[in-house]
Amino acid sequence: MLGITSFFFNLLRKVLFLWVRTDVIGNDAKQLGLDPEKPVVYVLQHSSLSSRLVLEQECRLAGLPSSQAPLTLRDAVLSRSHFFLYEKRGQMFRRRHTPIITERLKQLVSAAQKDPGLDVQIVPVSLFWGRTPEKERSLFKLMLADTWSIAGRLRQFLTIMIHGRNTFIQFSKPISLRYIVDDTQDPQRANRKLARLLRVHFRRMRQAVVGPDLSHRRTLVSTLIRSPAVKDAIRETARKENIPPQKAKERARKYADEIASNVSIAAVRFLDIILTWVWNKIYNGVNINNIDAVKEAAKSSAVVYVPCHRSHIDYLLLSYVLYRNGLMVPHIAAGINLNMPVVGPILRRGGAFFMRRSFKNNKLYTAVFNEYMHSMFTRGHPVEYFVEGGRSRTGRTLQPKAGMLMMTVRSYLRNYKKPITFVPVYIGYEKILEARSYLGELRGKKKKDENIFGLFKSLRNLRNSFGRVSVNFGEPFALSDVLDKVQPHWREQAYDQEARPKWLPHMIDELSEMVATRINNAAALNPINIVATLLLATPKQAMDEKMLADHCDAVVSLLRMHPYSNEMSFPEGCGADWVKYTESMGLALRQNQKLGDIISLEGSSAILLTYYRNNILHFLALPALVASLFQNNSTMDRTKLVWLVSSIYPYIKSELFLRWHKDDVDPEIERWIETLCESNLLLKDKNNLYRPMAGSREFVLLNALAKTIIPTLERYYIAIAILRRHGKGAITANALEEQSTSMAERMSILYGLNAPEFFDKALFRNFINNLKSNEIIQVDEEGHIVYDEDLDNIAEDARLVLNAELRQSILQVAIETQSTQAPAA
Repeated sequence: MLGITSFFFNLLRKVLFLWVRTDVIGNDAKQLGLDPEKPVVYVLQHSSLSSRLVLEQECRLAGLPSSQAPLTLRDAVLSRSHFFLYEKRGQMFRRRHTPIITERLKQLVSAAQKDPGLDVQIVPVSLFWGRTPEKERSLFKLMLADTWSIAGRLRQFLTIMIHGRNTFIQFSKPISLRYIVDDTQDPQRANRKLARLLRVHFRRMRQAVVGPDLSHRRTLVSTLIRSPAVKDAIRETARKENIPPQKAKERARKYADEIASNVSIAAVRFLDIILTWVWNKIYNGVNINNIDAVKEAAKSSAVVYVPCHRSHIDYLLLSYVLYRNGLMVPHIAAGINLNMPVVGPILRRGGAFFMRRSFKNNKLYTAVFNEYMHSMFTRGHPVEYFVEGGRSRTGRTLQPKAGMLMMTVRSYLRNYKKPITFVPVYIGYEKILEARSYLGELRGKKKKDENIFGLFKSLRNLRNSFGRVSVNFGEPFALSDVLDKVQPHWREQAYDQEARPKWLPHMIDELSEMVATRINNAAALNPINIVATLLLATPKQAMDEKMLADHCDAVVSLLRMHPYSNEMSFPEGCGADWVKYTESMGLALRQNQKLGDIISLEGSSAILLTYYRNNILHFLALPALVASLFQNNSTMDRTKLVWLVSSIYPYIKSELFLRWHKDDVDPEIERWIETLCESNLLLKDKNNLYRPMAGSREFVLLNALAKTIIPTLERYYIAIAILRRHGKGAITANALEEQSTSMAERMSILYGLNAPEFFDKALFRNFINNLKSNEIIQVDEEGHIVYDEDLDNIAEDARLVLNAELRQSILQVAIETQSTQAPAA
């Protein structure tokens, strides 16, 4: 009889897979960590023949132990190596899936309690016939979508027919039966504990993959309009504008409809197909790192993805990677400028919700948007927004904007039952899709607004190759942990929707810095940014090919010896490969020469490569600061070196979002000194440090390291030189910012500095604000800057880094700039 049953089972399995197609994650014994000496049993959530057939097929394809094979447990033998957590109970036509402690689960626990040497690896397997985050308008779609409801036989058959070619299976890491049994001697308690653990696991997996159970979009919009906060805003708007309340209500409904996403599984699948083709067309591959940490966070929290923003590709790529790895696509905050004809509706169905650039003086819109965000968080939907606001045109992580972070925190303070976890994401490109437009903007052209015609123009780029792209997930962190750090008793304080706690701005600053820092922690080294960093550190942006390859290997070796973070990623290959690859991407030129080929950059390439260099500037900031102090000094006292670097560090940290607190950086400086000494880039004798012999390989490499940070130090010296030239109480912060920017732009022209961020007004503003926060300068009652001898000491220390000729040039241009400026007061 068993043979006949087995025959028909295998026949049904083969018939089913004539139609069914699957995407599978985790079906690898090594990845699961299975011990071949211990028995394996699989557990499925719901009892169904189709699930058994799919499970057995995937076990066979992956070479995993069969789910249909008998399971031998010392003295007992179970007929099959799987069981269901839920089983059907009730009458024939009214049977329901009910969570029960099945006989097979009881047998497993009983066998383990009888035999202390027995352990069984219980592998949970989640299966989804299609994935949808919604209740559709169509009753037919509602019947067929795999949501939180349980399918009957007819619906299961129809679901397989419609969604069988989009079936998703996830094998999760095994649970040790021995661990469960050893924790309690009571068999009933052990049964309940194992069943509860599995129920929680499946519920979290379903939330991560399918998303929370959603209401119809029109229902959501109506719910927003009926919320107390929006009702109050409607009444206030009607009163202030002297219009009927119904008109104000209709305006609020219009706002809600303008904002809300309309996620459609059909659109998500369509985009998945299209984007798979696009990525294969323009990229040589997508590297994904640390995705497992995100999967864990998504099981129990409302996840907020906070990626860096370098390209319009960012949000498409991130959603694609998440969907392909079995996670629900997030609801993405997009600028209203992207709500264009054709494109806008597609993005909305792919998860985008649209927001205006400014909420100023529009309390009704603010109330509706805040309520929409609150509904997303409390329902546990994954959300994505860019803390930088716009795309970075310089390749650096921009100073975060507080708006969306503030909304997130205030929503959580209002209702903190659902945990919120931030997931920083670094998206690194070897070649940016918008390179041409960015290059124009970096040269001073006005930024163009996005429109449908510009989008179609971008499609021409599909003929080009843009190398590989890295999607690196940083270390997730809970919002509650940040609140506990800043305000330990925040849970005990009553939430007031109108008032803001005094500690909230400081908390937002902490959160902003943490997000930006953890994005940078996950940055990716790639051939382009490594070669760019070294070529731009040479006076003529040219270098012997073999020397360039050697320097590339040396820099990456330094970072392997002393990694910036656990989340950063490294490229494959060696320096020679990376140089050739950069040339093949059209970003560097080769000049054939009898004594050895020369690799160089031309005008536009040099400017563009500063973008890629800036992607990884923070990785090298500390060793570069150490190296910079040997530009004008052949030897230095180690204690003084550490003190000088730590003095400069707070300003570099604020600009590049470095990971170490200013009070804890000294040990890290010491470690970098040791790393440089181990690599012979520095020599030591007791407490003295020496640079290598002039002209040696190590001397040239140390000089190249220093050159990566010296433009930043030059920029700081420009601001200080202008301030000292005017004198105490003679210039305002705004005037200093303007004059510093103008002077830096003039110097970049006079001295051929191909780095547009050298005269970035925002960087000067940030430096001036840091001088204030570090109490180097103060602002008097009239708004003018005053300072003491500390500023003079900083200017004096500049001679240790900047050579006399450069300092004199800056001072000379400062005099010229002052003579052409209107009075600053």
